[in-house]
Amino acid sequence: MLTVAVLISGTGSNLRALLEAAADPAFPARIVVVGADRQADGFAHAEAFGIPTFLVPFREFETREQWGEELDRQLRVWNPDLVVLSGLMRLLPASVVDAWAPRIINTHPAYLPEFPGAHGVRDALAAGVTQTGASVIVVDNGVDSGPVLAQERVAVLPDDTEQSLHERIKPVERRLLIDVVRAVASGELQLSAVASDAAAS
Repeated sequence: MLTVAVLISGTGSNLRALLEAAADPAFPARIVVVGADRQADGFAHAEAFGIPTFLVPFREFETREQWGEELDRQLRVWNPDLVVLSGLMRLLPASVVDAWAPRIINTHPAYLPEFPGAHGVRDALAAGVTQTGASVIVVDNGVDSGPVLAQERVAVLPDDTEQSLHERIKPVERRLLIDVVRAVASGELQLSAVASDAAAS
């Protein structure tokens, strides 16, 4: 059984979907802990499912590196097989990425490498494109630059706002995330092989 830690910053809608999927006895992964960099509303989902939580408040540390050291320490208490970034709005320090890679994955509301960064949906609208998408990637030390594990296109409608477009992307993100976690847990998807292929290319 694959053990998973999920890191959040906000409402945790992807976390909720993953918790619901993992509640099925046939699902080959279990969430063992949920962590956050601030007091996040998404903790309520963890509590509803009886999942332990931990908080490493970013603003209580002098540097990103010190925050990362404590985050890494908390993760090591649980020693998960996989770390999922689910709306964590902080770039992880290289020390954390290096310690857990390639076992850290993230979702992004764009069809990477298109529109990386914190405003993928807004940037897609500003560019006037007719389609964007959702992606699940391996986290590396760049900004949304890791190997793509799964992605799917989402149409941009003429009257879309940032909110309406994001609301249509979110269900795709959730479905892709669940599919990737299932594939990793079943052995169908080997993260180490994906990372090796990316490094060689």
